[in-house]
Amino acid sequence: MSHEDKAIKTALDTASQLHRSVLQLPRLLMPDGVKGLSMSKLGAMGYLYRQGTTTATELATYLRIQPQSLTRLITDLEKRSWLKRYPNDADHRQNLLEITEEGTKILIKDVMEQRLALARAIVDALTPSEQEMLRLSAGLIDRLAEAIKARAPLLKAVKTKKQK
Repeated sequence: MSHEDKAIKTALDTASQLHRSVLQLPRLLMPDGVKGLSMSKLGAMGYLYRQGTTTATELATYLRIQPQSLTRLITDLEKRSWLKRYPNDADHRQNLLEITEEGTKILIKDVMEQRLALARAIVDALTPSEQEMLRLSAGLIDRLAEAIKARAPLLKAVKTKKQK
């Protein structure tokens, strides 16, 4: 096995472990406090909180879900008064979406509960040295996310080319 093959195998092993861990944490941290608040709804509310007013198309793209699924999600959030939609003056075919004050309160409470649960687990399970390594690792994970985002247009172009 060449040096490059070994490096790829090691990176693939690391990627597998990281992928499992990253997928497991949100499920474990999901609080039981707010009935009906799914990961998708939380993701939608978080996006609206960070981005401000947006269109359903932009939100569906961010969440990587089909418009039909987003319609159900938006309807539920709107019924709970966590989201409001109103006509887009620039394009009357679209509605604009915005998180409400009540939705913001629910989101912030949920996020704080998750962060507190994670902080407690960090303190309970890790030594101070491991806590520092984890802090540094979080920065590395952010860099990986940016690298993946930067590659996304290239990967999309390759997939589109293969489909033709």
